[in-house]
Amino acid sequence: MDYMQAYTAWLNSPALTDDEREELRAITDDTKEIESRFFSQLEFGTAGLRGIMGLGLYRMNQYVIRHTTQSFAEVILDTCKNGVNAASIAICYDCRNNSRAFAVQAACVMAANGIRVRIFESLRPTPELSFAIREYGLTAGINITASHNPKEYNGYKVYWSDGAQLPPHHAAAIAAKMEKLDFFSSGRTMDYDTAVSQSLITVLGDETDALFMKNVMAQANDFEAVRKVADTFKMVYTPFHGTGYRLVPEALTRLGIKNLICVPEQMVLDGNFPTVISPNPENPEGFYLAVKLAKENGADFIIGTDPDADRVGIMVRGGDNEYVTISGNQTGVLLLDYLIGAKKRAGTMPAKPAVLKTIVTTEMARRVCEYNGVTCYDTFTGFKFMAEKKNELEESGAGKVIFSYEESYGYMLGDFVRDKDAVTASLVLTEMAAWYAGKSMTLYDALQALYPKYGYYNEKTLNLMMPGLEGLENMKKLMLRLREKPPRVIADSAVCVIKDYEDGTSTDMKSEIKTPMELSGSNVLRYETEDGTVLLVRPSGTEPKVKVYILANGKSKEACDDKIRKYSIWAETLKS
Repeated sequence: MDYMQAYTAWLNSPALTDDEREELRAITDDTKEIESRFFSQLEFGTAGLRGIMGLGLYRMNQYVIRHTTQSFAEVILDTCKNGVNAASIAICYDCRNNSRAFAVQAACVMAANGIRVRIFESLRPTPELSFAIREYGLTAGINITASHNPKEYNGYKVYWSDGAQLPPHHAAAIAAKMEKLDFFSSGRTMDYDTAVSQSLITVLGDETDALFMKNVMAQANDFEAVRKVADTFKMVYTPFHGTGYRLVPEALTRLGIKNLICVPEQMVLDGNFPTVISPNPENPEGFYLAVKLAKENGADFIIGTDPDADRVGIMVRGGDNEYVTISGNQTGVLLLDYLIGAKKRAGTMPAKPAVLKTIVTTEMARRVCEYNGVTCYDTFTGFKFMAEKKNELEESGAGKVIFSYEESYGYMLGDFVRDKDAVTASLVLTEMAAWYAGKSMTLYDALQALYPKYGYYNEKTLNLMMPGLEGLENMKKLMLRLREKPPRVIADSAVCVIKDYEDGTSTDMKSEIKTPMELSGSNVLRYETEDGTVLLVRPSGTEPKVKVYILANGKSKEACDDKIRKYSIWAETLKS
């Protein structure tokens, strides 16, 4: 079926309301808009679905939610060992427009399939969903969120019984079901209130919050360090209108923070995100209200969480008293170094400590681990892979994971979640900032002190945007071109090794000898150059862009900056 046939089928479907049909009629003469909405279904992957809200196959709407949820329900029932009566799921949602409605639609489909649902009474952080799946021994989970994307987007994250996002084979099974099931007629559903009255749907509330927060607070290492500076230490927090608005301040208050200043305009729950262009803590421009408040109150530390509270970003007062962004890589290294020290001081360091990072995360983390006698392991991008590695290491007795992180502002601590957790990360980041404040140091000072100890590193991620149907094709062509004609020289530096994580091979460019690697099955290319720089190229799994990661190290900050500059020029040429 081509996009015009799909458009006509939707337009004539009795399932649509009159208002929805009018929305489609309004684009009758706009062929490009029709194509963009109906050229394909949103692709279901291990991260679920994410897209712009609106009517159409390639949009997020109630029909896409129902169709996807019916497919997910059938996979759950196919794999549930003890039959339909044992199948269960938790459903969570964030502050975005339509998130509550989409969550209810998903709950009704699951209930109609005989799968018992626990739905949160109101919006909650993503890590609390991961926790609830594990705490209540559920089969799976759904979170309606588009994380840090702009207001036009919504998404559908899916989780399995370990509390991590879906493993690839389950994601593939759901995608296969979606291909087979009729879009409108295949989905079962039932009335929400009826499902509640039949105990097919139950509501999660404060009792789950209390259990979650007990686990969060158990990750604190040094309450005394906070108590010592509590009267003078000042910090600013913003949830960017999202789900961190309640539990993050609660965690920080329990930690002992007395001078917590929240950005009032951004404490308001609003899926339109009126104070920011994009509610992404990776973007320093979104912190302008927090910076203003920090300057007015003389705060040294700013923290911000994204709408579903799985990512966290920080800003700190720099050497010139202006507020500077600490990158995700730098934040992770600061946390890693601090955690190792804090656990040693508290006597809580396990016998075989291990740290997990992704293949695109700074190699400085590995250096910190080596220096301190901690083993560092690489995984593919995504906390589902970190969850798998954590389970593998701990079940075999090979190591106890004390920290997992990726460069895109995601951090996982403890054993009670298997995903990024901005609530717990905010707690430990604040404890760390207070500990350094007790030494008359800001986190900027602390970061500068790490470089002479561990060496100089710098990183940059470039996003090569490729929107629309043409963009998807260009992304595929770029990766194909790089594999068919691998570069031997990049920015005047010879390429020594190329690692292709799709087929799991490492090629020595001088000898042309290929050797197998432990990791395989991901569309990522890694180039290791003669001057010690690492470059990685991978298409985003959730957005229309190719990401290029530059990981540099050198004898000085200036040497690293120079490498970042010259390799950035090469990265930009990949779009042409």
